[in-house]
Amino acid sequence: MSEDRVKKILSLLEKAYPDARLVLHYKNPLELLVATILAAQCTDERVNKVTETLFKKYKAARDYADAEQEVFEQEIRSTGFYKNKAKNIIACAKELVERFDGKIPDTMEDLVALPGVGRKTASVLLGNVFGKQAVAVDTHVFRVSHRLELAKASDPDKVEQELCKIIPQEKWTRSCLVLGTHGRRTCIARKPLCNVCVVENLCNSPDKTYSSK
Repeated sequence: MSEDRVKKILSLLEKAYPDARLVLHYKNPLELLVATILAAQCTDERVNKVTETLFKKYKAARDYADAEQEVFEQEIRSTGFYKNKAKNIIACAKELVERFDGKIPDTMEDLVALPGVGRKTASVLLGNVFGKQAVAVDTHVFRVSHRLELAKASDPDKVEQELCKIIPQEKWTRSCLVLGTHGRRTCIARKPLCNVCVVENLCNSPDKTYSSK
């Protein structure tokens, strides 16, 4: 992987998406943690609709820890896999109350030890609320990284490792926001919009499609 090629791709995408940011709505670390867990196998837009009501009822880790699972399941039902998500969020909240006085820890080690929290969720928190550099590989970053040949691994955690090696550390968080935005707006899963892609000439993906205009 050419360092110049990586730099050029990221530079072009940065210019194309200066407004790149998380789509999930949140006001504090706890809300982002819950929203990110809910976002697994679910669109961010759907999660935002659910959390608009959810965050008015549950304001602290203790609120989630004391929630009745069956009630909570129904409140998040539309995000899919709601039984498992409810179980993990409640268990996670109990851990936060017992071990961290209800606060969200700010290290990868502590975060991934929480129920329902993998490296992607931990990286989202570290990079977006704690000001640390982290590579968060969601479905969009994963897809774009493969299409642009920035990564080859089939496991998101290994893709994270690959991206960490080729992206300067001071740009980890920002680069993932830009790659993710590109995946949502242009390099979409089905029929990517290659006609308007700013890195089309740097892409050799067999998924390329061109609409006739």
